[in-house]
Amino acid sequence: MKMDVVVTGLGVVSPLGNDPETLWNALLRGESAAAPVSRFDASEYPVRIAAEVDDAPLGALFSPKETKRLPRFVRYGVAAALRCLENAGLKPSDVDPDRAGAMVGSGLGGMDLFMENMAALRDRGPSRVSPFFIPGTIVNSASGEISLRTGWRGPNWSVVSACASGNHAIMAACDQIRAGRADVMLAGASEEGVSPVALSGFCAMRALSARNDDPARASRPFDRARDGFLLGEGAAALCLESADHARARGARPLAVLAGCGASADAWHPAAPRPDGAGALRAMRAALRDAGLEPGDVDVVNAHGTSTPAGDLAEGRALVELFGERQPVLNATKAMLGHALGASSALEAVVSVLTLRDGKVHPSVNLDRPEFEGILRYAPPRAEALAARTVLSNGFGFGGHNSSLLFARV
Repeated sequence: MKMDVVVTGLGVVSPLGNDPETLWNALLRGESAAAPVSRFDASEYPVRIAAEVDDAPLGALFSPKETKRLPRFVRYGVAAALRCLENAGLKPSDVDPDRAGAMVGSGLGGMDLFMENMAALRDRGPSRVSPFFIPGTIVNSASGEISLRTGWRGPNWSVVSACASGNHAIMAACDQIRAGRADVMLAGASEEGVSPVALSGFCAMRALSARNDDPARASRPFDRARDGFLLGEGAAALCLESADHARARGARPLAVLAGCGASADAWHPAAPRPDGAGALRAMRAALRDAGLEPGDVDVVNAHGTSTPAGDLAEGRALVELFGERQPVLNATKAMLGHALGASSALEAVVSVLTLRDGKVHPSVNLDRPEFEGILRYAPPRAEALAARTVLSNGFGFGGHNSSLLFARV
């Protein structure tokens, strides 16, 4: 029998704030995190805008030695996880350490540390490579550091599936609870996306919006004038518990993780299937897992990257799945940017907050919508909506598709 899994806590590190309430209120106001790149000199890049995290408020969580040892994506992931525990009203010692764990995904891992050590190797030789290079660069270092901080000895690993990593990590954590292997799991993803090598790589792919003179309007999911995504970064963590465990400790769940779905496109290294068939299979799988029908979905938090091909494929899948009864559709990346591996985890947090508060954040930069008159886009201002369910999509390079179905408690 499938065990109910509930969400009891949320934690974020984002370009719009480093706690869920700050992020959520900024989204409800329609604020954009887009700005000229400040972390490094981007003057020679064709794209010079991004959505950056403000690292300064995180400093109190890490000693100077830890800050030097741990790359940004690990610090982001740890900060989101620790704040998630606080939000859930849990201390690590409150839980059986053998029945608690962490799943933290990432698309790229420690890119800055990798480049620093490659430069050291090239310029000064092998003796100048840091002993922290390998442990800090590998993707699983974030989940491993959370285990060290909490003392939890239960299931602990990482998921790498590009921009679907967050959803897949949450799915993997959910599976551990459903299978009876864990009572509590911290699940999500982390990414230090705004780095010279990542920006140059996505520029080379021509995947980014080049609206350098109008950053706030650069990310425009489902708008016919979209020209690419806005590079972002950050981290998010959800505290997942078995319903029995949450009830026994008197926790009040924020939402139920009712269904999970995944699929592969088997199509192209980066482009989605044009017909959206892979995305459609993932969404249908999440509905089957939840025992629900398409008509039971009230809101879809789209993957919605603002790329010409990606939005078109997802839109076609939504039309095929929901037909004439379209749920409300919004796209968080229009304001938050695309945090790569962390994006779907951040959007899972937004989906839970949508259910908790009975509101959907606005659609912004949507002047000439694709599928006009067919898809039901959220209005340009936040709207009250007593949603029962939210379907949250995350799709990644390589044809990795994921959907999570959250339901109101």
